[in-house]
Amino acid sequence: MPGKPHPARDDVKARWEEIFRSPPPPYLSVAFMERALAYEQQCRRHGGLSAATGKTLARIAEGQPVAEASRRTLKPGAHLVREWNGRTYQVEVTDKGFRLDGRSWKSLSAIARHITGTNWSGPRFFGLSCGAGGSA
Repeated sequence: MPGKPHPARDDVKARWEEIFRSPPPPYLSVAFMERALAYEQQCRRHGGLSAATGKTLARIAEGQPVAEASRRTLKPGAHLVREWNGRTYQVEVTDKGFRLDGRSWKSLSAIARHITGTNWSGPRFFGLSCGAGGSA
């Protein structure tokens, strides 16, 4: 199925230079430049990546494994709150893990398992994004 025709390369290059204030690398295809221009326009209109996501992507670009780079750490003193079956649970983040009901835990997943009686991803149970939560 044929795609829509691309504007002339010179037209796309001119738009690139106008938006990015520099010429595009010579090896970029017209289709890629169009996608990059559309993304930049979207970022300018609606906002771009968060600072945390930008830092994560920079760590990945530096060679850090994705799982390690995307892990967000919770700072000691932070509190996670979750309601489950009519009870509110408050977990405190400590230097060595987590504290719930006066008891120390090494992972959020262990706490989630204790609360629910089933295997849960601790970060997911507490509403953190996948891979978040430090030592879960």
